[in-house]
Amino acid sequence: MPHVVRVSKLDLATVLSQPNPHINLRLGAYETSSRNFLKAVSNYTQRAVTEITHRKNNYVSNKGKIAEKSKQLEQETNQCKVKELELMTILGKEQEERKEAESSVAAFLRQLASIKEKCASLDVEIEQRRAIVQNLRRGMYSINKLDPKFIPTSNERERNLLGKHASQISPELAEIERRTQCAIEGIDKDKILIRFTHIDPSDLHREFSFVIDVSGKTYKGESLFLYHSPHINGVYYSVPTTSPFLPNLPIFLDELNESRDIYSFIRQVRQAFEELVTHGR
Repeated sequence: MPHVVRVSKLDLATVLSQPNPHINLRLGAYETSSRNFLKAVSNYTQRAVTEITHRKNNYVSNKGKIAEKSKQLEQETNQCKVKELELMTILGKEQEERKEAESSVAAFLRQLASIKEKCASLDVEIEQRRAIVQNLRRGMYSINKLDPKFIPTSNERERNLLGKHASQISPELAEIERRTQCAIEGIDKDKILIRFTHIDPSDLHREFSFVIDVSGKTYKGESLFLYHSPHINGVYYSVPTTSPFLPNLPIFLDELNESRDIYSFIRQVRQAFEELVTHGR
């Protein structure tokens, strides 16, 4: 800290009473104080200039970094815009493809509906033709019976015997189906449809079914749902279809073709349907 010179109070009367009046201006102390002041001002100026220069350099450096970062962000923004245009183009193509696919699906659905209608009409026509054929056969049989020389053939006798036997056991069969909630019927040559109900607690009338083919020696059909298991004697059971799908059906079918126990197989299939319902499928 610079030394401060304190000047005593000037007594003018005392100075004038002296033989040689003289006032000590203390020029040395003044010059020293002036030099110290100028030096302090110079130091302050140098520090200020240094600080200003330092701030200027920092500003220039930060400005360069900000400019470089702005340039980089602008480049990234341009790249994103290019990618956005590409994605918009791809999205437009996908939307066009989707519209084409939807129109194709709609066309196929219309074709499918038309085919189903044709199939339904053909089924009705087939049933009508079958009814006509049956009526003609019964009519011919009735006409032949009026002929005193008419003698029933063995096939007709067997048919009459089977019809009589079927009419006798029909009530028992209906009661068994009601108690077991299982219906068995022939749907084609060597094919049996087995239907179950009262498996799904939420819908007791929902049907679970499968078709078993007992034709034996030859592999028939190319359905995706056709399971078959060869037997050592060349005769096997096969299941052309199930509703709903059973993943473990091939295992049951192998066991059936080994054991030949059709009743156990039917019980296994019903239990498998119950497990499907339990697992929410």
